[in-house]
Amino acid sequence: MATTAIPAQSTRKERIAWYLYDFGNSAYAAVVLLAIYSAYFQSSVVGGAEGTKLWGYSVFVAMLVVAVIAPFLGAIADYSGAKKRFLFFFTAQAIIFTGLLFFVVKGAVAMGMIFFILAEIGYRASQVFYNGFLPEIASTEEMGRVAGLGWAIGSSGGILALIIVLAMIMGSGGSNLMVRASFVFTAVFFALSALPIFLWLPERAEKRKLPPGDNYWSIAIKQLKNTISTAASFKEFLKFMIAFLIYNDGVIMALDFAAILGGVLFGLDQQGLILLMILVQVTNVVGAYLFGWMVDRFGGKRTLIFSILLLILDIFWLYFATSVTQFFIIAAIAGFAMAGIQSTSRTMVGMFSPPGRSAEFYGFFALTGRTSSFIGPAVFGWLAAMMTARYLGMGMGENLAEQGGHRAATLSIAVFLFLGLLLLLWVDEKKAVAAAKVADQDQD
Repeated sequence: MATTAIPAQSTRKERIAWYLYDFGNSAYAAVVLLAIYSAYFQSSVVGGAEGTKLWGYSVFVAMLVVAVIAPFLGAIADYSGAKKRFLFFFTAQAIIFTGLLFFVVKGAVAMGMIFFILAEIGYRASQVFYNGFLPEIASTEEMGRVAGLGWAIGSSGGILALIIVLAMIMGSGGSNLMVRASFVFTAVFFALSALPIFLWLPERAEKRKLPPGDNYWSIAIKQLKNTISTAASFKEFLKFMIAFLIYNDGVIMALDFAAILGGVLFGLDQQGLILLMILVQVTNVVGAYLFGWMVDRFGGKRTLIFSILLLILDIFWLYFATSVTQFFIIAAIAGFAMAGIQSTSRTMVGMFSPPGRSAEFYGFFALTGRTSSFIGPAVFGWLAAMMTARYLGMGMGENLAEQGGHRAATLSIAVFLFLGLLLLLWVDEKKAVAAAKVADQDQD
């Protein structure tokens, strides 16, 4: 009976393989990007505000590369009929360089930056091909449910990995050796979870013939131009994307620097940071469900405004917070609010898209997200280092200067969120939905 819910084009085994991949790559995001490596690189490999600046620059470089190559990778995914091979390549890249982070020790700054950048590019680029399998395993009617289930399973993978790593580090008394070993564990965890997608999920798409005179790059440029022109013809949607471009940077900054702020401002060790990120993941799941209900009850724009305002207030509280207990409460609220911002933004894209053209609109949404995600981290890292140097020049002690510099940098998160919120206020949700309906009727 259960198999009747699965379209003829996919089996339950194939879907499980797709879910497990998300289960594994979420472990990378939780351990490397959020909870452990960011703080380890900042404090143990580099040290001080310089570590924060170089971490911000590392994220900037990785995300910039992905933003540039993503359209090209999308064209390859559409035309090559070889998504699986490219998925394997970038997954292997992410796994190998995650494992190699074990060799990043104090003073190995260049190695630490290069290995992370290559792991991050592999992680982000692989998602282009991973997401490309979704239409092959789910019908249009159930795509949202399947994607949502994949997201939930992925989050559980991140939480499980953090719990195991926490046990490893606590068992060793918090030694740096075990912190470095956690990167090897994460690589193995990712590899084992990803293995089923290469064994069980077939490549159904056939290779498409490129138009005469075209190559993958020219196709990518044409698709990019078409996506931008499509969005430009829907005024309210375009206004919404401009707002998203800015407030999403605030969200990315909060995620990328949460562990560093916990260590610098509140002295959290690796165990404390892991517990913090588990808490954020849990409240993120709760927020996704609650804000989904709010969208149905109050509308997308009102829900999004509320979630952005909540995160702005939370950032201001962080600026003045002085205790670890306060920081944990702030982080829990941030996880909750960020779920509202991210999930509601995705939902509004669907609301503003003509039914038959949702892929185009989500393509522009993804492009905007990649474009915005490299600006904020560089700004935060530069500002933290600059303000720390300024406080040192004023005669402040090294620790107090570093804390003051990071507190000042947190306000830049609020600035991005506030500017994005101001632009969001100009978006007319009713007009956007109406425009999507008219476009759909015109197609009919």
